[in-house]
Amino acid sequence: MRWTIHGERSVYDSEWMQMRLADVELPDGHRFEHHVVRFPQGAAGTVVRDPERGILLMWRHRFITDTWGWEIPAGRVELDETPEQAAAREALEETGWQPGPLTRLGTYAPSNGSSDQLFHLYRADGASYVGDPVDAYESERIAWVPVDEVRRLIAAGEVHDGLSLTGLLWFLALVESRVESGELSSS
Repeated sequence: MRWTIHGERSVYDSEWMQMRLADVELPDGHRFEHHVVRFPQGAAGTVVRDPERGILLMWRHRFITDTWGWEIPAGRVELDETPEQAAAREALEETGWQPGPLTRLGTYAPSNGSSDQLFHLYRADGASYVGDPVDAYESERIAWVPVDEVRRLIAAGEVHDGLSLTGLLWFLALVESRVESGELSSS
């Protein structure tokens, strides 16, 4: 059943996000305000896989949850770029590695009950080292992690964020399993 939206009002606005109250009506006529977080742009991330090195990950601290964990390079899609361009840019800026050609893994809404944010995920086969990361404070360390170790990190709960988990799990399920079976080339 579709809810009717009678309007929205702003609670907070910035260039990064908007917090709003939506005036909604259920099919039975019940009407109430629902909190909504709007994001003017989405986010994009890349699972960079090199057959010799593994998967490119960053070990970083997130102050909001006060947790450390492994993440794929990712960030906000700027107004003048496509999600694919953002994914490549973020990988280079955050790691110093220029990813190879990108292939789309998928797009999803991480919390569609309260937010319109979209995450766009890609995979890259290989990368070329360009130099130190431009965004030097994004992570404490950058590492190529063997695929089996990535599986262990996921199982051990050392990959916390939904964007990285979704990207890595999609990659392992949709791509890596086909490489391991010989259906796809590992290069």
